[in-house]
Amino acid sequence: MRTRRPRWRGLLGAAALALFFAPPLAIAQSPPSTSAAADASPDSAVVYVARRGWHIDIGFAAADLKRPLEALTAEFPRARFLFFGFGDRRYLEGKDRRAPVLLAALWPGRGLILATALAAQPTSAFGATKVIALKLTPSQAGEVQAFIWRSLDEPRSYATGPYEGSLYFSATPKYSALHTCNTWAAEALAAGGLPIRGAGTVFASQLWRQVQRVEKKQRIQKKQSTVTHVTVDAGARPSAPS
Repeated sequence: MRTRRPRWRGLLGAAALALFFAPPLAIAQSPPSTSAAADASPDSAVVYVARRGWHIDIGFAAADLKRPLEALTAEFPRARFLFFGFGDRRYLEGKDRRAPVLLAALWPGRGLILATALAAQPTSAFGATKVIALKLTPSQAGEVQAFIWRSLDEPRSYATGPYEGSLYFSATPKYSALHTCNTWAAEALAAGGLPIRGAGTVFASQLWRQVQRVEKKQRIQKKQSTVTHVTVDAGARPSAPS
């Protein structure tokens, strides 16, 4: 007879970032499917938001990383994209992840940043429905990257990550039940001026809904801008000679 896992363990695992060690999907070289990525230009940038079950990562194309964060690419020489996530050090380093460790993760404690390098497009690594690309100005992208940099206790990796192409970095923020991986990701996006709320954002579903709203708003703005340009171009055409 199959034993059902107690519901409380699942809830504690969520709060303790239980999916931090889930690897990306098999990699395939395919183009991004998100409109923001397709519309990227020299005067804009893209931040990728990836949902990994209970956990959300944020990332950039390696070529779009600016100093000082770009210094991390030295540890990921083949990376095309670099994603960042936050988690509880006690939980991530613990060999026994049963109730005592899960409960301990709910109280403020030291955190870790997990950096994941991708050789393929984010949509190929995480799944097309699990990645949202948001368009930013270069200045906004710089603020998000500055937030990530400030979250690093030091610019050198702390330990090897849980799967190929990932490394842990010591983090300055504390992890707790009220400041989870998803709170950190929300704060990073908010640092770039996006209408994302960090306070009270604990679970991935809360942040994902906010990101979906921002992405929808950007799509509507893009459509309206396209219609405006078409209208202006049509009005600017010279009339045919009589």
